[in-house]
Amino acid sequence: MSESLNFHFDVDGDNFVSAGQASVQTKKNLRRLGLPPEIIRQISIALYEGEINMVIHAGGGEADINVYEDKVEIILADKGPGIPDIDLAMQEGYSTATENVRSLGFGAGMGLPNMKRYTDEMKIESKVGVGTTITMCVYLK
Repeated sequence: MSESLNFHFDVDGDNFVSAGQASVQTKKNLRRLGLPPEIIRQISIALYEGEINMVIHAGGGEADINVYEDKVEIILADKGPGIPDIDLAMQEGYSTATENVRSLGFGAGMGLPNMKRYTDEMKIESKVGVGTTITMCVYLK
């Protein structure tokens, strides 16, 4: 594969019913490409956590999955409120989710930590009032 393949998804904000569609479709696409199951699992978990975060906190966004010869890159971009303290947001259990969101079983404060745990690289760029872009990579071993 000399060029990358790109899968693009719009993540609908405030819609928990459709949250996860990008990760499910990406899993199917990566299976068709013959990627190893453990790599697909890592990517699916990281992408799902990102989708849920965009639904809970940002009113949706966009997910781009780029498949290269040596890695899979996930780019999540939103125009939400931004993350004022990234170090704090990366702490397991820290959450700004509303009680309503928590009553649905989301907002436990594991999204960003799990995204980092299941990827080889993760970079967060966020500006309060503008939005957040998260770039993650999983290397094909």
